[in-house]
Amino acid sequence: MEAYETDHLAAVRALAPECMVLLRSNGAFPLAEPGEIALFGSGARHTVKGGTGSGDVNSRHVTTIEEGLEAAGFTIVTRPWLEAYDRIRLRAHEDFIADIRAEAAERGLPAIMVGMGSVMPEPEYTIPLVIPAGTDPHAAVYVLSRTSGEGSDRTPEAGDLSLTNTEIRDILALNERFERFLLVLNVGGVVDLSPLDDVANILLLSQLGATVGDAFADVLLGRAYPSGKLATTWAAWDEDDQIGDFGDPDDTHYREGVYVGYRFYDSVGKEPLLPFGFGMGYTTFDVQIRQVSLDCARVSIDVDVTNIGGYPGKETIQVYASVPAGRLDQPLQALAGFTKTDEIAPGATARITVDVDLTDLASYDEASHATILEAGRYLLRAGTSSRQLSPVAVVELAQDATVRHLAGDLGEPGFTDWKPEVPAVLDIPAGLPVLTVDPADLRLPDHAEPDEQSALEGFSEALTFARGLCDDELVHIVLGDYRRGEESGSIVGAASTTVVGAAGQTTTRIPGLPSIIMADGPAGLRLAPTYGVDAEGPFSLGDSSLPATFLELMDDAGREALGIADEPQPREPTEIREQYTTAIPIGTALAQSWNPVLAERLGDVVGAEMERFGIHLWLAPAFNLHRSVLCGRNFEYLSEDPLLAGRLAAAITRGVQTHPGRGVTIKHLACNNQETNRLNSNSRVSPRALRDLYLRAFEICVRQARPAAVMTSYNLINGVHTSESAQLLEVILRREWGFDGLVMTDWVVDGMTHSDMKHPRATAAATIKAGNELFMPGGETDREDLLAALERGSAGHGASGRTEPEDEGAALTRGELEKQAARVIRSAWRLAGSEQ
Repeated sequence: MEAYETDHLAAVRALAPECMVLLRSNGAFPLAEPGEIALFGSGARHTVKGGTGSGDVNSRHVTTIEEGLEAAGFTIVTRPWLEAYDRIRLRAHEDFIADIRAEAAERGLPAIMVGMGSVMPEPEYTIPLVIPAGTDPHAAVYVLSRTSGEGSDRTPEAGDLSLTNTEIRDILALNERFERFLLVLNVGGVVDLSPLDDVANILLLSQLGATVGDAFADVLLGRAYPSGKLATTWAAWDEDDQIGDFGDPDDTHYREGVYVGYRFYDSVGKEPLLPFGFGMGYTTFDVQIRQVSLDCARVSIDVDVTNIGGYPGKETIQVYASVPAGRLDQPLQALAGFTKTDEIAPGATARITVDVDLTDLASYDEASHATILEAGRYLLRAGTSSRQLSPVAVVELAQDATVRHLAGDLGEPGFTDWKPEVPAVLDIPAGLPVLTVDPADLRLPDHAEPDEQSALEGFSEALTFARGLCDDELVHIVLGDYRRGEESGSIVGAASTTVVGAAGQTTTRIPGLPSIIMADGPAGLRLAPTYGVDAEGPFSLGDSSLPATFLELMDDAGREALGIADEPQPREPTEIREQYTTAIPIGTALAQSWNPVLAERLGDVVGAEMERFGIHLWLAPAFNLHRSVLCGRNFEYLSEDPLLAGRLAAAITRGVQTHPGRGVTIKHLACNNQETNRLNSNSRVSPRALRDLYLRAFEICVRQARPAAVMTSYNLINGVHTSESAQLLEVILRREWGFDGLVMTDWVVDGMTHSDMKHPRATAAATIKAGNELFMPGGETDREDLLAALERGSAGHGASGRTEPEDEGAALTRGELEKQAARVIRSAWRLAGSEQ
């Protein structure tokens, strides 16, 4: 193991406990010392470091819970149970793969297309809970695991969102039998814990990357402590709570509007199992508000946090705002600010400040095409979760205030958003400080102009460069790199010809123009762990660059469908080189830290590995909202709340981009909230829900951290593919938010489409015309589409950007293509220019 791996693994191990959430505790943990321990559950040996799909990370080794406990000095006395479970799990997996192959054969499709992202539900089992004779374990741990991944959504069935009968039986039996019993949740998203009300100690371990087992042992022994808070609401599955559609292959209606997650549960007065923002620790804290002050549009709340327990710890103070309902209905409350303390020793006090920007409380008013704050009294409450709050101040606004007039229009959904018939309301107690805000202080510029020097830097030169190229060269600049006559790579992202196993790169055809190399994320870099080198240079050693979950179902038909080139002729390496990378905690776990400093430090780990391996763009972070707990990709995403997601994404961005020539690609803009038919599903969302929720986190990240790139989502929004929406890309992203980086598509290949799909896939010509200047991964059909669009443009046809399917296609002028190519050229110079 090389020095960088050792250093980065140590950093992840040290930071991981901040991402763990202690959900219940009776004081039985931590343990004073290692000893004999009874270990059970699917995650004991098959510990999940992160979800499946293109975001997988090829670390050299992942420490399981079993390995972490043994390394910490524990003696595991339940090996017979673990071995028996291994046999049952193997048989269940074989049956699962066979069922996918059978379904694929029946439907006449490649197995990988049917099973992409599919995850085997945890099986029922009949293994008795036997403690071997002659042993006396003083504690028991049951590790419940779930995984999910790109390409498939979750289900509310047993073994996935719900627990199996045998899991319930054994967890309750162990809780009854052992004074010290800990249920550990090695999961990437919500599971329904409603059958486990009697379990006294539950730790949401989450999925923490390569050192997950070691980090758990540290926390179990009190060498570290959990200090995370939930980044999404945990509730029992109830069909009545599912207001909008989910998983419709054609049109998904976001009828719930702004009532997502805690905004829904709080507004209808329904108690979740575990509220948003909740988390315990090994110690307890006393929270006292010192003072509240107003400076223009910023409220500052000074807080004293005292550790009144016996262990060191960290606490997160959260502030929620209740916005008065007027013409616009409002959720009961919304997160308005948060600050996490540094470590506080027992008996010590930390003095912190939580800032609330009142303009963040603005709602989009479709009638005036503006974000507004309506007149009234705004109640601010502070505490340690969304359900543990105390009133601290009232902000009084005498008249309606406009924050920004906005021009971007993403269409209408075709329905009116749901709202509670009898919404819950909060009484405003007497005696609170009253802060009177001047409406003029809330007015912000309508257009967030980028830094002028930065925006113009290199563009005029890039445009001059572009104007000197022929049409075919310009077309190649706006496509990913590929060999003429072949598709460049695949949906699974292994299309780079420069760094083996990287996701892709920009063209290498233009003399004097460097190529931007991209690697998947978001839980670290995904590269081929090993590759060969001979006299001709580096080359792949087979499928090592593909996610492991794809390999079992891959065959020739699957390769063709996904645009993966045929296996090359065998080459004999003169040298085998390694490029192992560090798996960091999944996105949801990072958000559970509620700590931008932690996120920035882990971004720095990724940025350092990008420098080492020659990667310019990391295809991460991903932070679509947790609209539904069934979204298969929620583990990659950060939170159900846009403020928390946006601030953490901005911190990750800063961490990566402190490294010169390295950038992030925030994704997926926008509404990539289901995996079912993700390439062609149409998300029908109201303008308000889009502005207040689904675009908000991206806006925060763009304004605060200036990410180098943005990736559009596969889906359509109100009938238009995001990559083909000039309103989204040119008006909202660039003009309103001030973005001046690179916009690329997600990986679009022909094999992912079917003739019976209601909505066709995005096309290269319409995408480039709309302001998405890089179509990935690119291929001959895309090149031909662009050249045909140029021909139509030169003939003066098709002036509009988006055409109906029956039309001949988008028209593209030479000037439009030059502008989009110049943006790619500028990004290439910014990121890779210094390496020439």
